[in-house]
Amino acid sequence: MEARAIQRSARQSARKMRLVIDLIRGRAVPEAYAILKFSKKLAAKQIHKVLQSAVANAEQKALRQNEAFDADRLRVKYAVINEGQTLKRFTMAAMGRGTPIKKRTSHVEIRVAGTAAPAAEPAPRKPAAKAETAVPPPKAKAKAPKKTKAAAGTAKRRTTRKKSEDR
Repeated sequence: MEARAIQRSARQSARKMRLVIDLIRGRAVPEAYAILKFSKKLAAKQIHKVLQSAVANAEQKALRQNEAFDADRLRVKYAVINEGQTLKRFTMAAMGRGTPIKKRTSHVEIRVAGTAAPAAEPAPRKPAAKAETAVPPPKAKAKAPKKTKAAAGTAKRRTTRKKSEDR
């Protein structure tokens, strides 16, 4: 079962409200309530109201369809904040000018969906007896022989000779 609730033109910017809605997306409803209750953000109060409305809508839908309803099994399936209409105002500025003020609004949409009742878990199976197989240890990589100091010195001398011959 799925239900939704929408609040249009909430008087807070969408950017600030998205910080809170991201915390509850995909969570169980009781957990989302707890997160919103203890959040310091002002947007949490608005989102809490919309979430309560979505849960109430799910309950009403269940009553209409004569189904069992448990609010604890609901999850926040879809939660999004969209930008609403911007209220444009002006304030006074120096030298007789006016500077614009944008009062942003946002639309909140939350959908909750019920999870199916948990089925009885099957008894855990006992692992079958494993036949022990002899696995040979991994072979060590063959190391390249180390260069001696004398060999390294001759290589340097050869390169210097070539440079001097090129001149």
